[in-house]
Amino acid sequence: MTSSEYIQLKAFARNDGFLLSLLWVASFASYILGITNQILALLAVVLAVMTPFFVFSRLRRYRDWGRNGLISFKRGYAYAVFVFFYGGVLFAVVQYLYFAYVDNGYLLNTFSKIISSEEGQQLLRQYGMTQMADESLSQMAMTRPIDYALNILTVNIVLGFILGIPIGLLGQRRVEVKE
Repeated sequence: MTSSEYIQLKAFARNDGFLLSLLWVASFASYILGITNQILALLAVVLAVMTPFFVFSRLRRYRDWGRNGLISFKRGYAYAVFVFFYGGVLFAVVQYLYFAYVDNGYLLNTFSKIISSEEGQQLLRQYGMTQMADESLSQMAMTRPIDYALNILTVNIVLGFILGIPIGLLGQRRVEVKE
């Protein structure tokens, strides 16, 4: 890969990483609002599950438009990893800003209300998870916004390394397709 090809790969990956971060932000917002609304909770799951399909579609666009229809597995894999990395960094910034300046304990209070409700207490007792739930809530209360952001950044980067393999394999094309 030449220097200009590497620059092109990173440029496409940065643009598509930005779009991926928008998908994740929509999923995260749906999750936060979906705690009290089942339709939005379902939307959050659907948007999160769309991640590999979205990155694959962007890889195909990069392959067909930026690479004239040809791309090796290694280049496709690198592209996918970069997309997850750039998207993860932007999403981590958004999550940090949310937990530092917007949340003000909303998520913790909502979970606390759910757990302390009569139905929540019955469920926790039935499964013997009362102590674990209390410990989890206290741990969440001690977690700093930067810790949430760094944790999700790490998860997204690792996810890119793992999902990049099937995405790169499915997206590779070494022979021109004749129409």
